[in-house]
Amino acid sequence: MNAGIVGIGRYLPEKVVTNADLEKIMDTSDEWIRTRTGIEERRIADDNTKTSDMGLAAAQKAIEDAGITPEEIDLILVATVTPDLPFPSVACMLQERLGAKKAAAMDVSAACAGFMYGIVTAKQFVEAGVYKHVLVVGVEKLSKVTDWNDRNTAVLFGDGAGAVIVGEVSENRGILSFELGADGTGGKHLYQDEYIIMNGREVFKFAVRQMGESCINVLEKAGLTKEDVDFLIPHQANIRIMEASRQRLELPVEKMSKTVHKYGNTSAASIPISLVEEIEAGKIKDDDIIVMVGFGGGLTWGAIAIRWGK
Repeated sequence: MNAGIVGIGRYLPEKVVTNADLEKIMDTSDEWIRTRTGIEERRIADDNTKTSDMGLAAAQKAIEDAGITPEEIDLILVATVTPDLPFPSVACMLQERLGAKKAAAMDVSAACAGFMYGIVTAKQFVEAGVYKHVLVVGVEKLSKVTDWNDRNTAVLFGDGAGAVIVGEVSENRGILSFELGADGTGGKHLYQDEYIIMNGREVFKFAVRQMGESCINVLEKAGLTKEDVDFLIPHQANIRIMEASRQRLELPVEKMSKTVHKYGNTSAASIPISLVEEIEAGKIKDDDIIVMVGFGGGLTWGAIAIRWGK
């Protein structure tokens, strides 16, 4: 049995905050932000919109896209570091609000790599024949843990949600290989106290090295080469980090997803948000080989190679 993605959905808040807007409230400039990060604007949720609200909207779209009902979901995994409350989990909140009465539910905390951890966990349950449909949501309201007086971090983050249904797919399709990893010694470089604290230089060095290595590793595990890759969806953190991964795979620019300029770094939500964007744009087709790769606080990382299609 092969596990793959059989439904997709996303949610983005309506409010757009541009670099020009940030220029008015802090010592920064559009040029400084764009040249260092590739970010031009980001979406920010209003005070009345919670993490669970965004996750619910994305989940409902993924369920509809998969052609199933909430009662058919066996497990809900929500990747987030910005839950509404310490507990109950966002996953339990979604279980109630969706009416997914048969589903087990838990949150996954692996920061920006959380969605990759969720996808790989879902794969195990489906391929073991234990569960038929697993809802995986990546959702963040990073605006509530961002220090808007810190120009080094405030320009980076945005809010949003992406969701997928993982289930059985046809032979030769689905998740072909994966890699998950962690290096707790690097935790001091990226963490949340009251707000997000980041040593940008150290995180940048780690990400450039690890994202490229993970891409190569999952291809080797799947018995594939760089020439087999049709599309790359990297975590949308920083255009220079993303470009390093693309160059490691020797892919042309048009074969890498780039949404960071519109949405900023949405942490666990960035990969599923980008996946939906590229599917809707027609850039990903059935039987394409896709590599998804992310890194985050912990430090954590994760990657999958997937042959697209149901």
